[in-house]
Amino acid sequence: MPLFLISIEKNVKRGSTLNSERGRVKVLDRQRVWPLSLCHNIFSLSKFSKPFKLLPFEAIMVLSKTASESDVSIHSTFASRYVRTSLPRFKMPENSIPKEAAYQIINDELMLDGNPRLNLASFVTTWMEPECDKLIMDSINKNYVDMDEYPVTTELQNRCVNMIAHLFNAPLGDSEAAVGVGTVGSSEAIMLAGLAFKRKWQNMRRAQGKPCDKPNIVTGANVQVCWEKFARYFEVELKEVKLREGYYVMDPVKAVELVDENTICVAAILGSTLNGEFEDVKLLNDLLLEKNKQTGWNTPIHVDAASGGFIAPFLYPELEWDFRLPLVKSINVSGHKYGLVYAGIGWVIWRSKEDLPEELIFHINYLGADQPTFTLNFSKGSSQVIAQYYQLIRLGEEGYRNVMENCHENAMVLKEGLEKTGYFNIVSKDEGVPLVAFSLNDNSRHDEFEVSEMLRRFGWIVPAYTMPADAQHVTVLRVVIREDFSRTLAERLVQDIKKVIHDLDALPAKIKAKMSADCTAQENGRVNGVKKTAMETQREITDAWKKFVLESKTNKNKIC
Repeated sequence: MPLFLISIEKNVKRGSTLNSERGRVKVLDRQRVWPLSLCHNIFSLSKFSKPFKLLPFEAIMVLSKTASESDVSIHSTFASRYVRTSLPRFKMPENSIPKEAAYQIINDELMLDGNPRLNLASFVTTWMEPECDKLIMDSINKNYVDMDEYPVTTELQNRCVNMIAHLFNAPLGDSEAAVGVGTVGSSEAIMLAGLAFKRKWQNMRRAQGKPCDKPNIVTGANVQVCWEKFARYFEVELKEVKLREGYYVMDPVKAVELVDENTICVAAILGSTLNGEFEDVKLLNDLLLEKNKQTGWNTPIHVDAASGGFIAPFLYPELEWDFRLPLVKSINVSGHKYGLVYAGIGWVIWRSKEDLPEELIFHINYLGADQPTFTLNFSKGSSQVIAQYYQLIRLGEEGYRNVMENCHENAMVLKEGLEKTGYFNIVSKDEGVPLVAFSLNDNSRHDEFEVSEMLRRFGWIVPAYTMPADAQHVTVLRVVIREDFSRTLAERLVQDIKKVIHDLDALPAKIKAKMSADCTAQENGRVNGVKKTAMETQREITDAWKKFVLESKTNKNKIC
């Protein structure tokens, strides 16, 4: 449809009314693009007198104004079809803009984000089936906390809690309901579990007439930052078991040694963020049972199964890490990781009602009927809860097992491909979260951070990081294998990593060697007996870059 522009002269104020033979038209914008048919049908533009002008759309294709203060304004090429003024970057604009312009401006900026499917740093789900996407959009306007208004959504959450509790072998009777709650992620779940441990410990200490002002938690130094947040926000000392090279998870023996009468719980990680390894919860439980027996304490265990909670039951069903162990009182898991739901859903399950102090549960009635609530936030969307229920009934145990086995197989393909290059040492274990953590065998010429940076040329987002305390000299790269990471992508990633290593070997090693030689020469003031001028030094650097670029162009089809 041909488009024309209604151009309003500057002497017409915004909000004024103009007359035509067919009615009155409110002037809302100084520039607005209308379909020509709409203009004729509604406004009878031919009857308008000045100050209106009717201009062909082609005459006003370029409307955006350039401003020198690009750091405070937003400019969009394609949105200039709808608006001609730039938008303030950090202040709300004075006037409204067309919905098409708002969409185009935001869409243009988001193009610079990375591709979620190629974001190998994240454990979070980036793909779901179209049917589930539709359910999410259909329920996106439901506030989960309105339980009286949305009773079915509440029922779906309760079903999820019970399904997950049975998956974790909670000791429930035939008709007994599980104790748990949906959260916005494992961070909130851990906060709630930690608060339950703290309050129960305080109640016990008060009943014994003992001080309760110095609680602590024992964890490994490999815990996720949410544990540090809990400790700081809720004034609990965090006692960390240090790591060592070659052993990047909490040592149960050392953890139990740190336990004292003020320890509210020991936190074990089922799937370390650093290398995906499962900590030995069974050994921790046995050692802690013995210490509790000797001391008369009753120190419990919380399992942070954010990553491994939906993996271990399907890949390693015989592994004892959950409520089969008597000291495990609560478990958290991220539905938005290997629960296969988009970001925004986590779960925390308690062993029994006795493990969740009643005084932490609030009851409200201003949304309708009496509603119990135990969350850090209040309002939240229902979409992720519904999506989790979809995945649980859609896939069932068979489907989850298939997905997890496929992820594990692809992780092994990637691991074997990296080992064959001869460049890397594999840090991750075969049993654990399906990921591959690896480090360079020789990082004297280039390091893992350079590899990570250069992989972005191919679109891959692969993080490089140092290990925590007492192993901080170890740097690793990590690739998380999710459901949407295929074997083909794994093989392609290996090829791209080999290209990156080839390029790094070709240039940075020469430059570093040259820089070292130049530094030595500068100390002596001469090179080969002759002092170099600044121009000669610059020329050599330029020649080195030219040679590298030429070699890259010549060999780009020869590199594996």
